[in-house]
Amino acid sequence: MMQIEQLTIPACDGYSLAATRYQPEDNPTNTVVLINSATAVPQRYYKYFAIFLAQQGYTAVTYDYRGIAGSKPTSLRGFAADARDWALQDMAGVIEWVQKAERPHRLFMIGHSYGGQTAGLLPNHNKIAAMVTFSSQSGYWRLQGGNQKMSAAFHVHLTLPLLSHLFGYMPWSKISSAEDLPKGVALEWSRWCRHPGYLLDDQTLPLERFQQFRAPVLAYSIDDDDWGTARSVDAMMRAYPNLTRRHIVPQEWGLSSLGHFGYFRPKTKVLWPDVVEWLEQAAPLP
Repeated sequence: MMQIEQLTIPACDGYSLAATRYQPEDNPTNTVVLINSATAVPQRYYKYFAIFLAQQGYTAVTYDYRGIAGSKPTSLRGFAADARDWALQDMAGVIEWVQKAERPHRLFMIGHSYGGQTAGLLPNHNKIAAMVTFSSQSGYWRLQGGNQKMSAAFHVHLTLPLLSHLFGYMPWSKISSAEDLPKGVALEWSRWCRHPGYLLDDQTLPLERFQQFRAPVLAYSIDDDDWGTARSVDAMMRAYPNLTRRHIVPQEWGLSSLGHFGYFRPKTKVLWPDVVEWLEQAAPLP
């Protein structure tokens, strides 16, 4: 019987991250799948996908980045965190914990939006056997689609900087269903989004690690995702050397829509087996 366990995992700098482990009754391949969230999205959003993975015999791990949901301090005002910390400290720290606690034969990674964009920055990405990303796009506002382009321009030039300085954090929850963001995260993210190369234009990041990322990567774009258009996903994911691209048209799967956030909802589980099939083919056990 599957076990769901709440955990606390240390980031590389020791910050405590709320996490959840979905442990199958039997894991014959000793494989762990780590799920990296999108910006301002709590780990609980990926619960049903994690349960699906455990039902396939994998141990699945989700977690909240610092400043988000279960990893949030009492107050975000004055809380020091940048967008890069989610990758270089949190994501990297969870990988180290998985290696020590689970000792997996294989570590697969799932990245949603930010969670796939930044995996190439990791100092320990050599421990990843294969990765699948969803809507992991360049955040550059001019690459957004439809009405989202002007909305993105407004947010990255005005809303995020102004409200973050005014409140001392980004109060997303006051204007949307998203989680609030630490001030430093919102400011760094909005700065990336104002540059044509997004985070790949930030020379203060260890960008050379992208070219050292040898694991196979499957990057999905979604036809009705105006945030993660096909061209914006291409612009970001081309940084990964061993890349395969796929594009999902929801109607071809009997789905009315997916958008940027729909893939991980239970009603879209018809799509999920393809991910497992690709991971097993991309990084088979010896």
